[in-house]
Amino acid sequence: MKKVVTIKNVKIGEGLPKICVPMVGETIDQLVEEANFLKNLDLDVVEWRVDFFEDVKDIDKVKEALKAIRTILADKPIIFTFRSAKEGGQKEVSTEFYFELNKRIVETKQVEVIDIELFNEEENIKDLVEAAHINGLAVIISNHDFKNTPSKEEIISRLRKADELGGDLPKIAVMPTCAADVITLLDATRIMNEEYAKGPIITMSMAGKGVISRLSGEIFGSALTFGAAKKVSAPGQISVVDLRKTIQLLHTNL
Repeated sequence: MKKVVTIKNVKIGEGLPKICVPMVGETIDQLVEEANFLKNLDLDVVEWRVDFFEDVKDIDKVKEALKAIRTILADKPIIFTFRSAKEGGQKEVSTEFYFELNKRIVETKQVEVIDIELFNEEENIKDLVEAAHINGLAVIISNHDFKNTPSKEEIISRLRKADELGGDLPKIAVMPTCAADVITLLDATRIMNEEYAKGPIITMSMAGKGVISRLSGEIFGSALTFGAAKKVSAPGQISVVDLRKTIQLLHTNL
Protein backbone atom coordinates (compact mmCIF):
# COMPACT_ATOMS: atom_id res chain seq x y z
CA MET A 1 0.00 0.00 0.00
CA LYS A 2 1.55 3.30 -1.11
CA LYS A 3 1.57 6.22 1.28
CA VAL A 4 -0.75 9.17 0.72
CA VAL A 5 0.57 12.66 1.44
CA THR A 6 -2.06 14.65 3.32
CA ILE A 7 -1.69 18.44 3.48
CA LYS A 8 -4.55 20.12 5.31
CA ASN A 9 -7.57 18.28 3.88
CA VAL A 10 -5.97 17.43 0.52
CA LYS A 11 -4.87 13.84 -0.03
CA ILE A 12 -2.18 13.65 -2.72
CA GLY A 13 -1.91 10.14 -4.12
CA GLU A 14 -5.57 9.32 -3.53
CA GLY A 15 -8.39 9.96 -5.98
CA LEU A 16 -7.99 12.30 -8.94
CA PRO A 17 -4.73 14.17 -9.55
CA LYS A 18 -4.70 17.36 -7.52
CA ILE A 19 -4.43 20.81 -9.12
CA CYS A 20 -1.79 23.30 -7.98
CA VAL A 21 -1.78 26.95 -9.08
CA PRO A 22 1.39 29.06 -8.71
CA MET A 23 1.50 32.58 -7.27
CA VAL A 24 4.01 34.80 -9.07
CA GLY A 25 3.50 38.29 -7.63
CA GLU A 26 6.55 40.53 -7.38
CA THR A 27 5.32 42.66 -4.47
CA ILE A 28 3.24 42.09 -1.35
CA ASP A 29 0.37 44.08 -2.88
CA GLN A 30 0.43 41.88 -5.99
CA LEU A 31 0.56 38.74 -3.88
CA VAL A 32 -2.41 39.88 -1.80
CA GLU A 33 -4.38 40.58 -4.99
CA GLU A 34 -3.39 37.16 -6.35
CA ALA A 35 -4.30 35.36 -3.13
CA ASN A 36 -7.73 37.00 -3.06
CA PHE A 37 -8.29 35.89 -6.66
CA LEU A 38 -7.18 32.33 -5.98
CA LYS A 39 -9.17 31.77 -2.81
CA ASN A 40 -12.41 31.34 -4.77
CA LEU A 41 -11.02 29.16 -7.57
CA ASP A 42 -11.54 25.41 -7.85
CA LEU A 43 -7.98 24.38 -6.99
CA ASP A 44 -6.42 22.07 -4.43
CA VAL A 45 -2.99 23.53 -3.66
CA VAL A 46 -1.22 26.88 -4.08
CA GLU A 47 2.49 27.18 -4.83
CA TRP A 48 4.21 30.43 -3.89
CA ARG A 49 7.03 30.89 -6.38
CA VAL A 50 9.03 33.15 -4.13
CA ASP A 51 11.78 33.62 -6.74
CA PHE A 52 9.40 36.08 -8.47
CA PHE A 53 9.21 38.21 -5.27
CA GLU A 54 11.32 41.36 -5.57
CA ASP A 55 12.39 41.29 -1.90
CA VAL A 56 13.22 37.59 -1.80
CA LYS A 57 16.73 38.27 -0.49
CA ASP A 58 15.25 39.86 2.65
CA ILE A 59 13.95 36.93 4.67
CA ASP A 60 11.97 39.17 7.01
CA LYS A 61 10.14 40.60 3.97
CA VAL A 62 9.51 37.07 2.71
CA LYS A 63 8.00 36.15 6.08
CA GLU A 64 5.87 39.31 6.02
CA ALA A 65 4.56 38.41 2.56
CA LEU A 66 3.91 34.84 3.63
CA LYS A 67 1.89 36.02 6.62
CA ALA A 68 -0.30 38.11 4.31
CA ILE A 69 -0.79 35.17 1.92
CA ARG A 70 -1.53 32.75 4.75
CA THR A 71 -4.16 35.06 6.23
CA ILE A 72 -6.09 35.10 2.95
CA LEU A 73 -5.52 31.46 1.99
CA ALA A 74 -6.12 30.08 5.47
CA ASP A 75 -7.69 26.86 4.22
CA LYS A 76 -5.46 26.18 1.20
CA PRO A 77 -2.28 24.10 1.40
CA ILE A 78 0.75 26.17 0.33
CA ILE A 79 3.95 24.95 -1.31
CA PHE A 80 6.95 27.24 -0.77
CA THR A 81 9.27 27.21 -3.78
CA PHE A 82 12.40 29.14 -4.64
CA ARG A 83 13.17 28.00 -8.17
CA SER A 84 16.80 28.69 -9.05
CA ALA A 85 17.71 30.30 -12.37
CA LYS A 86 19.50 27.16 -13.51
CA GLU A 87 16.21 25.28 -13.23
CA GLY A 88 14.03 27.90 -14.88
CA GLY A 89 13.55 30.33 -11.99
CA GLN A 90 13.70 34.11 -11.93
CA LYS A 91 16.76 34.66 -9.73
CA GLU A 92 19.98 33.04 -8.62
CA VAL A 93 21.14 33.09 -5.01
CA SER A 94 23.99 31.40 -3.17
CA THR A 95 23.56 27.83 -1.99
CA GLU A 96 23.94 29.07 1.58
CA PHE A 97 21.11 31.57 1.21
CA TYR A 98 18.88 29.05 -0.58
CA PHE A 99 19.03 26.64 2.34
CA GLU A 100 18.83 29.37 4.98
CA LEU A 101 15.71 30.82 3.36
CA ASN A 102 14.00 27.45 3.21
CA LYS A 103 14.95 26.56 6.77
CA ARG A 104 13.67 29.86 8.14
CA ILE A 105 10.36 29.37 6.35
CA VAL A 106 10.09 25.77 7.58
CA GLU A 107 10.44 27.07 11.14
CA THR A 108 7.45 29.40 10.71
CA LYS A 109 5.17 26.40 10.05
CA GLN A 110 3.15 28.73 7.82
CA VAL A 111 3.35 26.46 4.75
CA GLU A 112 2.53 22.80 4.28
CA VAL A 113 5.21 21.85 1.75
CA ILE A 114 8.66 23.03 0.68
CA ASP A 115 10.32 22.31 -2.65
CA ILE A 116 14.02 21.36 -2.57
CA GLU A 117 15.96 21.05 -5.82
CA LEU A 118 17.57 17.65 -6.31
CA PHE A 119 20.85 18.93 -7.75
CA ASN A 120 22.30 20.12 -4.44
CA GLU A 121 24.66 18.57 -1.91
CA GLU A 122 23.01 15.50 -0.39
CA GLU A 123 23.82 16.48 3.18
CA ASN A 124 22.22 19.90 2.72
CA ILE A 125 19.11 18.25 1.30
CA LYS A 126 18.90 15.68 4.09
CA ASP A 127 19.30 18.34 6.80
CA LEU A 128 16.50 20.44 5.29
CA VAL A 129 14.24 17.41 4.82
CA GLU A 130 14.76 16.53 8.48
CA ALA A 131 13.96 20.10 9.58
CA ALA A 132 10.81 20.08 7.44
CA HIS A 133 9.60 16.77 8.83
CA ILE A 134 10.31 17.82 12.42
CA ASN A 135 8.11 20.86 11.83
CA GLY A 136 5.33 18.81 10.22
CA LEU A 137 5.93 19.81 6.60
CA ALA A 138 5.98 17.58 3.54
CA VAL A 139 8.82 17.83 1.03
CA ILE A 140 8.94 17.93 -2.76
CA ILE A 141 12.39 17.08 -4.12
CA SER A 142 12.42 18.34 -7.68
CA ASN A 143 14.38 18.54 -10.91
CA HIS A 144 13.62 20.67 -13.98
CA ASP A 145 15.23 20.35 -17.40
CA PHE A 146 14.22 23.25 -19.67
CA LYS A 147 16.41 22.12 -22.57
CA ASN A 148 15.49 18.53 -23.30
CA THR A 149 14.09 15.23 -22.05
CA PRO A 150 16.56 12.81 -20.47
CA SER A 151 16.36 9.10 -21.20
CA LYS A 152 13.65 7.04 -19.54
CA GLU A 153 16.26 5.43 -17.30
CA GLU A 154 17.63 8.82 -16.23
CA ILE A 155 14.18 10.18 -15.42
CA ILE A 156 13.46 7.15 -13.26
CA SER A 157 16.90 7.42 -11.63
CA ARG A 158 16.32 11.06 -10.64
CA LEU A 159 12.87 10.29 -9.22
CA ARG A 160 14.25 7.35 -7.25
CA LYS A 161 17.07 9.53 -5.90
CA ALA A 162 14.53 12.11 -4.72
CA ASP A 163 12.66 9.30 -3.00
CA GLU A 164 15.83 8.00 -1.33
CA LEU A 165 16.73 11.46 -0.02
CA GLY A 166 13.45 11.67 1.87
CA GLY A 167 11.21 13.45 -0.59
CA ASP A 168 7.53 12.83 0.12
CA LEU A 169 6.76 13.97 -3.43
CA PRO A 170 9.53 13.31 -5.96
CA LYS A 171 9.06 15.64 -8.94
CA ILE A 172 10.51 16.03 -12.42
CA ALA A 173 9.63 18.42 -15.27
CA VAL A 174 11.29 18.06 -18.67
CA MET A 175 11.20 19.83 -22.04
CA PRO A 176 10.14 17.78 -25.08
CA THR A 177 11.75 18.34 -28.46
CA CYS A 178 9.39 15.88 -30.21
CA ALA A 179 6.38 13.66 -29.55
CA ALA A 180 8.66 10.75 -28.65
CA ASP A 181 10.03 12.76 -25.71
CA VAL A 182 6.52 13.08 -24.28
CA ILE A 183 6.04 9.33 -24.56
CA THR A 184 9.40 8.85 -22.79
CA LEU A 185 8.25 10.99 -19.86
CA LEU A 186 4.86 9.26 -19.64
CA ASP A 187 6.34 5.76 -19.70
CA ALA A 188 9.01 6.69 -17.14
CA THR A 189 6.17 7.96 -14.94
CA ARG A 190 4.28 4.69 -15.36
CA ILE A 191 7.32 2.56 -14.52
CA MET A 192 8.28 4.69 -11.51
CA ASN A 193 4.72 4.61 -10.20
CA GLU A 194 4.20 0.89 -10.74
CA GLU A 195 7.61 -0.47 -9.76
CA TYR A 196 9.51 1.89 -7.47
CA ALA A 197 7.53 4.72 -5.86
CA LYS A 198 6.72 4.46 -2.17
CA GLY A 199 4.14 7.22 -2.49
CA PRO A 200 2.87 9.83 -4.93
CA ILE A 201 5.10 11.34 -7.62
CA ILE A 202 4.80 14.46 -9.78
CA THR A 203 5.92 14.49 -13.41
CA MET A 204 5.29 16.65 -16.45
CA SER A 205 6.46 17.30 -19.96
CA MET A 206 6.44 21.05 -20.58
CA ALA A 207 5.37 23.37 -23.41
CA GLY A 208 2.57 22.72 -25.89
CA LYS A 209 3.80 19.27 -26.90
CA GLY A 210 3.73 18.15 -23.28
CA VAL A 211 0.24 19.35 -22.31
CA ILE A 212 -1.10 15.79 -22.45
CA SER A 213 1.18 14.92 -19.51
CA ARG A 214 -0.52 17.60 -17.39
CA LEU A 215 -3.90 16.03 -18.05
CA SER A 216 -3.25 12.28 -17.90
CA GLY A 217 -1.78 11.83 -14.43
CA GLU A 218 -4.47 9.41 -13.33
CA ILE A 219 -3.58 7.07 -16.20
CA PHE A 220 0.23 7.17 -15.96
CA GLY A 221 0.76 7.90 -12.26
CA SER A 222 1.43 11.60 -11.65
CA ALA A 223 -0.51 12.73 -8.59
CA LEU A 224 -0.35 16.53 -8.93
CA THR A 225 -0.57 18.85 -11.92
CA PHE A 226 0.03 22.58 -12.33
CA GLY A 227 -2.47 24.99 -13.87
CA ALA A 228 -2.56 28.73 -14.39
CA ALA A 229 -4.96 31.28 -12.98
CA LYS A 230 -3.67 34.46 -14.64
CA LYS A 231 0.07 34.23 -15.31
CA VAL A 232 1.88 30.96 -16.00
CA SER A 233 5.04 30.01 -14.12
CA ALA A 234 6.19 27.40 -16.65
CA PRO A 235 5.55 26.77 -20.35
CA GLY A 236 2.53 24.62 -21.13
CA GLN A 237 0.37 25.42 -18.11
CA ILE A 238 -3.32 25.66 -19.01
CA SER A 239 -6.15 27.34 -17.17
CA VAL A 240 -7.26 25.75 -13.92
CA VAL A 241 -10.86 25.68 -15.20
CA ASP A 242 -9.95 23.71 -18.34
CA LEU A 243 -7.63 21.49 -16.32
CA ARG A 244 -10.37 20.50 -13.86
CA LYS A 245 -12.86 19.76 -16.66
CA THR A 246 -10.41 17.60 -18.59
CA ILE A 247 -9.17 15.64 -15.57
CA GLN A 248 -12.79 14.93 -14.63
CA LEU A 249 -13.63 13.94 -18.20
CA LEU A 250 -10.76 11.45 -18.35
CA HIS A 251 -11.69 10.06 -14.94
CA THR A 252 -15.33 9.54 -15.95
CA ASN A 253 -14.27 7.47 -18.97
CA LEU A 254 -11.70 5.25 -17.28
